[in-house]
Amino acid sequence: MKTAITEMFGIQHPIIQGGMHFVGFAELAAAVSNAGGLGIITGLTQGTPEKLANEIARCKNMTDKPFGVNLTFLPSLTPPDYPGLVKAIIDGGVKVVETAGRNPAQVLPALKGAGIKVIHKCTSVRHSLKAQEIGCDAVSVDGFECGGHPGEDDVPNFILLPRAADELEIPFVSSGGMADGRSLIASLAFGAAGMNMGTRFIATKEAPVHENVKQAIVAASELDTRLVMRSLRNTERVMTNAAVEELLRIEKEKGDDLKFEDIVEQVAGVYPRIMLEGDMDKGAWSCGMVAGLIHDIPTCQELIERIMREAEAIIARLNAMQAA
Repeated sequence: MKTAITEMFGIQHPIIQGGMHFVGFAELAAAVSNAGGLGIITGLTQGTPEKLANEIARCKNMTDKPFGVNLTFLPSLTPPDYPGLVKAIIDGGVKVVETAGRNPAQVLPALKGAGIKVIHKCTSVRHSLKAQEIGCDAVSVDGFECGGHPGEDDVPNFILLPRAADELEIPFVSSGGMADGRSLIASLAFGAAGMNMGTRFIATKEAPVHENVKQAIVAASELDTRLVMRSLRNTERVMTNAAVEELLRIEKEKGDDLKFEDIVEQVAGVYPRIMLEGDMDKGAWSCGMVAGLIHDIPTCQELIERIMREAEAIIARLNAMQAA
């Protein structure tokens, strides 16, 4: 299946593995890329330019296919060494960068100057148009269903994707709620050139996270996520657990007086304990509503091949209906 995204990134299938904190290590990125998609290493999980350079080198030892690096720009009193991380990406020969969070304009000249394609994750049409304006090559349009930060507009992909298709000139992929061949065909019908999957790729054999995390996703339904930090305008969709329910209790109790310090125990620094050690009640971790469509833990190769078979079967069925 050739689309603007497969051509731009030099991949076989229009499927991207989104950057995920303490999930996007070399093992997963390489497995996705080897299966014909685009794997993504999460830059901020590595933290320093030296560690990111090592992770890029590890990934290159596992695959000779294209892979990318995610750089997320977050407000911070002590920001990461973004220039150093960009240099590690360029020196490592990475050809795709997924940016997210705040406007990535500060790093675009260096990345574009090195011939790197940049896809920016956006939760609205206006932000997508801004990404296009500043020179991003593509955007990942992230609907309200997504795990992590869905923005503050609450627009689901059934509306957001066709709106993006109406407005954008650069290619875009769907993100949020993507799991199978139906997701891919629907995304293409809405005008996307591929899809980005996060939560679905956590529940794969190669995802280097604790088995408890994978089993939690498989066991969950579409009703098992919660929106937290809404009053702070830093909304995040997370898997429910004891810590999340306590967080929501604190939010309700504090109301408009809520400060980040009130919920720091539930949200700060919890990812290593959850993702690596499997302590599922330690805090809030990003998970999409798509968990309701995830029922197994295949290899990345099995998952991507299944998605493409399903997509081809849908196309054949639609063609048969037209012929009839």
